[in-house]
Formats: sequence, C-alpha cells, structure tokens
Amino acid sequence: MASAGGSQKSKALASLIIGMVIGVSIAGIVAWYMVKKNPATFSQPSVARDMPKPMPQLVVPQPPSTEPVAPAQSQSQFEFYKVLPNKSEGATAPRPSPVAKPQPKPPVDGTPYLVQAGSFQNADDAEKLKARLALGGFEASIVSVNIPEKGLWHRVRLGPFAGLAAANATIASLKTNGISATAVRAQ
Repeated sequence: MASAGGSQKSKALASLIIGMVIGVSIAGIVAWYMVKKNPATFSQPSVARDMPKPMPQLVVPQPPSTEPVAPAQSQSQFEFYKVLPNKSEGATAPRPSPVAKPQPKPPVDGTPYLVQAGSFQNADDAEKLKARLALGGFEASIVSVNIPEKGLWHRVRLGPFAGLAAANATIASLKTNGISATAVRAQ
C-alpha cells in the first residue's frame, strides 16, 4: 500500500513537470511568432519605449493687442509665460473693468399659485402619486372636486407658491424626477 501512494505522487509530479514544459513551449512559440510578425516591437531599447511622451503645447488665449506676437520658439516653451505679468520687469496687472450697476430685479409677483401634479378619478392613484412625491421630498395634498357630468376627481397639488416663478421652479424640479405638472392660479 505504501508503494501505491508513492506512485501516485510520482505520477502527479511527472504531470506537473510535463504541464510546465508544455506551457513554457507554448509561451516560446507565441513570443517567436510575435517577433516574426512585428520585429520593431522588440528591437527598441526598453528605455526609449518607457519614456513618457512630450506634453502637448499649452496655448492660453490672449487678449487682443496691437503688438505683433512672436511665434513660439520651441515646443517646450509655453505661451502662458508670455501672458502672465512679469513683476521683475515692472509690468503691472491689468486694471479691473468698472463694476456695472446691478439691474433692478423685476417686482415679485405675489399672486398665489398651486402646482398640480395629477388628477385622478381613482383615489388610490392620487394617493400613490402623493406618496411618490413624498419620497422625492415634496409635500403634496389631495383635493377632491365633483365635476358636473364627469364625477368625483382627486387632484394632487403642491403649494401654494408666492408667484409664478416659484411655481415654475417646483415644476422644473418635478420634471427632473419624471413627473409632469402645471401651475394653477390659486382661488
């Protein structure tokens, strides 16, 4: 029995060695094929291959001027060194332009508006939309209205908002959450 265990170990060792020889042989064949197919890849010294590529030339837009601008002398010399003021040569920073007076804001529309996100005949659908709005951070209410010849409708509304601009801002926020809404003047 002891010899059966030893023969299994020797078979495993022989299989391992044969597998390694086959693997190294395949790697050698692949390397030979690559060299034969594209010899320039392996003929370059590794230092030249590993060197970083030169940085592209940085060009900073210059303000319009009446003086002619000299072309760049070499790729390693950047334009922004010419644009920046040189304190040692007595150059001064450009003066800031005069500050323009702020435009007066339009008067705030104090008319109250509501944002209607939906109107449903089924009260459960209105509750679902209200819950969806709550998950999005919006506080909504449901107003039930009896419309002649159409029956009872449940409107999901947000607000009131002071002015149409505030209502439109809320409508834009709702639109980013996939909910279409309209502004309605509060009564």
